[in-house]
Amino acid sequence: MATDMQKLIVTSEEDDEEGDGTDMDVKEEDGDSENRAKHIADQAMVGVEAGMLSDSFDDQFQYHHEVQDQVSTPGGGSGGRKCRPLEEKERTKLRERHRRAITARILAGLRRHGNYNLRVRADINDVIAALAREAGWVVLPDGTTFPSRSQVLGFQGSRSVGGPSAAATQTSSHQSPQQEPPPSLKGISPGYPTSVEYNSGQMKGLLVPSPSPYDLSAGAHPQTSVMMGDGVDTPRIQPLTAGTVDTINVKQIVDVYPKLSEREFAGSAYVPVYVMLPLGVMNMKCELADPDGLLQQLRALKSADVDGVKVDCWWGIVEAHAPQEYNWHGYKKLCQIVRQLKLKLQVIMSFHECGGNVGDDVCIPLPHWVAEIGRSNPDIFFTDKEGRRNPECLSWGIDKERVLRGRTAVEVYFDYMRSFRVHFDEFFDEGVISMVEIGLGPCGELRYPSNPVKNGWRYPGIGEFQCYDQYLMRSLRKAAEARGHPFWSRVPDNCGSYNSQPHETGFFCDGGDYDGYHGRFFLNWYSQILVDHGDLVLSLSKLAFEGTCTAAKLPSIHWWYKTASHAAELTAGFYNSCNRDGYAAIVAMLKKHGATLNFCFSDLGVLNQQPMDFADGYVDSDGLFWQVLNAAWDVSIQIVSESVFPCHDRLAYNKILDNVKPLNDPDGRHPLSFTYHRLNSVLMDRYNFLEFQRFVKRIHGEAVVEMQV
Repeated sequence: MATDMQKLIVTSEEDDEEGDGTDMDVKEEDGDSENRAKHIADQAMVGVEAGMLSDSFDDQFQYHHEVQDQVSTPGGGSGGRKCRPLEEKERTKLRERHRRAITARILAGLRRHGNYNLRVRADINDVIAALAREAGWVVLPDGTTFPSRSQVLGFQGSRSVGGPSAAATQTSSHQSPQQEPPPSLKGISPGYPTSVEYNSGQMKGLLVPSPSPYDLSAGAHPQTSVMMGDGVDTPRIQPLTAGTVDTINVKQIVDVYPKLSEREFAGSAYVPVYVMLPLGVMNMKCELADPDGLLQQLRALKSADVDGVKVDCWWGIVEAHAPQEYNWHGYKKLCQIVRQLKLKLQVIMSFHECGGNVGDDVCIPLPHWVAEIGRSNPDIFFTDKEGRRNPECLSWGIDKERVLRGRTAVEVYFDYMRSFRVHFDEFFDEGVISMVEIGLGPCGELRYPSNPVKNGWRYPGIGEFQCYDQYLMRSLRKAAEARGHPFWSRVPDNCGSYNSQPHETGFFCDGGDYDGYHGRFFLNWYSQILVDHGDLVLSLSKLAFEGTCTAAKLPSIHWWYKTASHAAELTAGFYNSCNRDGYAAIVAMLKKHGATLNFCFSDLGVLNQQPMDFADGYVDSDGLFWQVLNAAWDVSIQIVSESVFPCHDRLAYNKILDNVKPLNDPDGRHPLSFTYHRLNSVLMDRYNFLEFQRFVKRIHGEAVVEMQV
């Protein structure tokens, strides 16, 4: 390593080095310069061995080279120092700018096309951590990287793990694995009341479950102790270092799961399990992309006692070319396969486009004939304050406007749903199709598209209001005139931008305009438009699918939940500030139509290694989850739930079980079903699949015998 370092020093001017291109007027004694150079070289060697490439290292390397010039020149002082030609320094700066530009394009591509949620100043450590998480490895906040139980079992079976082992190189050599978790895993931000304090006045019979031994949120102990919970001393997980798999102490990792103090679910209520099919299961010709592979995977799910699968019925595929010309061929074939295997099917009426959001791996736009209308009348799409159109779904301003070849938007939705019901009548009668979920907005969720990644939004930005198309602005103007204040027919202009934080705006800050007269009027109108859209579409779905369970999906906008304004929820259409329950009107609307509520478990981002900095957004996913569930239970509507991210380890499965079957609910309430997100090749890996089988048995209320591999 020392030899390599000397080579780097000798050739540093010719290679890609980082510096500001200016001379450093430093006068030191020869001995001090040599000591300083040795110290910087030692630090650089540590950085190279740890695999950490940072700007600070490059700066130190630049300074080391200049000091080396001093000590190698006769006389040693500044008078004998070699000065690099100005042209060479300019070339160095140009090379560095070029390197930075390439890096920026790489990271931008990973964010947009690879769905990696990398921070703004991401480095190689963030990329390696994201790759390790995608491969199913566990990356702790201090940099410790180790495989999940399924990966460890793979080591015992002499399986090749390839890429994931490289993720271990991210381990930090100067941090202890028992270091206290960062504030992002604490779940509590100083100075802000809890979610229960916010909404205790609006929720009756509030259920706040006991802390889970698998929960890394408020009050949790350091990482290893929270996982061991059996009251005896247990060996802690050692951080892995770079090298081959043979250097890993497998027994220490395998010991993690047997030491878990798990709840016993044998004899508990049976909760059906569905698995979401891949987004690209159907191609643009409405044919199964891989029918043989799908059949094999569905047989494997059937062997694991999974109850059924869930699939998107894409509007952009079925009614792609002309109004009311529907192609259901591929979905008919899917239903036949599901019926053959004696599984159940849940379908989603997906009236939104696929592509551009986190987790989207295919692109399915809205129907071509709708896009043609949008080119001549772009106001059919949601619009932000900069005038940018979002073709992800149709604006709710045209729900009753005949701008779609003589039909309103809700008439288009109804015709589509009625066609599906007629073409699949036999599968409804036989009970193969057990539930229909109605898409009500972007990603199929009842919300405004307030945080579009394609327009530059990044977590934890507050988002922007999406009501600047002519139809919604006309509705706002009518509401203001009816109120007697025509000058309120404008959107507040101090709301910041997509990536603003609440305290940076005059509208969302504590004591801001959101709680003023105009602010309250605008937020009431904005949220009522959302409720009215759901009310109108669900009333028609009730006609189309009479006698069949229908559902509507709500998102989990959990960032900035611990601030007074709940800014991210407000821009998404949920008027859920600290002095108002923004979900009561929505669940009442669902109750009116007998619809089931689909709400996601959002806190799995912590356990499932989502690359987000949860400390930045005053997050409380648990608080939001239980607020929405209690609001639904108060009006006695059914609930189904699904995970947000794929999970393959036992810690994440245990967290799901704790939410699906709350420990201290006196009424024993639980979701009607649970949907796993999403079927993929990683899940079908033998060891991950065995862990999934174990989870299915527990959520079904069956006794589990530990897997033998």
